[in-house]
Amino acid sequence: MTLRPPWPRPHSGRRVPNLLRQVRRQVRRRHMTDGERDGGGGGRRTLFRIQAPRFALRHRLSVLSGGVSRPAPWRRRPISFLYYVLSVNALRPLANRVALYRSFPTRLLSRAWGRLNGVELPTWLRKPIYSLYIWTFGVNMQEAAVEDLHHYRNLGEFFRRRLKPAVRPLCASSCLVSPADGRILHFGRVKNSEVEQVKGVTYSLENFLGPQKKQAHDPSSSFRDLLLSSPDSDLFHVVVYLAPGDYHCFHSPTDWRVELRRHFPGSLMSVNPGVARWVKELFCLNERVALTGQWQHGFFSLTAVGATNVGSIRVYFDQELQTNTPRYSKGSFHDHSYVSVHQVALQTLAEGGVALQKGEALGEFNLGSTIVLLFEAPKDFSFSLQPGQRIRVGQGLGSL
Repeated sequence: MTLRPPWPRPHSGRRVPNLLRQVRRQVRRRHMTDGERDGGGGGRRTLFRIQAPRFALRHRLSVLSGGVSRPAPWRRRPISFLYYVLSVNALRPLANRVALYRSFPTRLLSRAWGRLNGVELPTWLRKPIYSLYIWTFGVNMQEAAVEDLHHYRNLGEFFRRRLKPAVRPLCASSCLVSPADGRILHFGRVKNSEVEQVKGVTYSLENFLGPQKKQAHDPSSSFRDLLLSSPDSDLFHVVVYLAPGDYHCFHSPTDWRVELRRHFPGSLMSVNPGVARWVKELFCLNERVALTGQWQHGFFSLTAVGATNVGSIRVYFDQELQTNTPRYSKGSFHDHSYVSVHQVALQTLAEGGVALQKGEALGEFNLGSTIVLLFEAPKDFSFSLQPGQRIRVGQGLGSL
């Protein structure tokens, strides 16, 4: 009597070629013409291709994005990789993909990137590394105050390089100029207390700026109405996106007085326009520093929004500001007032603030991010911009 083991016998190696023959036979039968199936020799065999799964996935992603999938140029490979990470779960709901992306340790990565930026590079290694960055992101070093790549001791100094004084002239005919080099994502009037971060995707103005101390006399008034000082004015906004290859400092867009700095700790997700279309209220989730005050027409604010690898937001006149700290409370914010408040004859008077002139250097990022302007102006204010337009510091944004 022969004893058999309790586990199933492994397949014999002879069965593998048999299975391959069956698969080939079925594929050949499916792609034969009618004449060949009837036994006629005059039929013509059709050519066919077996589509690999990765090409099928690429085709499905291209259909979802509304275009034809083509290999991305080398300069755009890092951004294309980010799109791939967000699109690889294309069959899942959008909320799941956003939750997956938000789970990435972007704050930790940004702090590690900040440490790496401060590491001094050997002199012989500086030119190859900086040249690779220049080629990848299209940096124009002819505008830099110091064109010699060996001058920059680390990546941080190279990212925060200064420009020659004459390359960014100020537009004298416009009351409002661009605060940074970049691309115009969106601009226009603020309606229903909602602001568009990109076309079709909005965020709440109240969540973005936080609560205001000014109380509304009319309970039916909106948050937008709280910011306006005159019924003859309206609220406008401009969003400027700074790419990694752009000039990383931002400047004062007009003559105004900063009264309050509000720091919102938060996530550090990418603010690339492709990601901004996916994540609703992205600017409200990311870490940001909002500077609010007054200009000649009323309320004015400039908000620097952080992003991945841009956890460090620096404001030159505020040395106490510290961003991208290891621990923070979700939804919290920290205020710092530049105005001294005192009582005079039973009246509360506010004095002081930080006076800024148009074009004055205001702060800097580490890699690239977004600047959001929200300002009160007369209703006849008109923009001289186009969506997606490239813009530089000092160029006019609009006029009255």
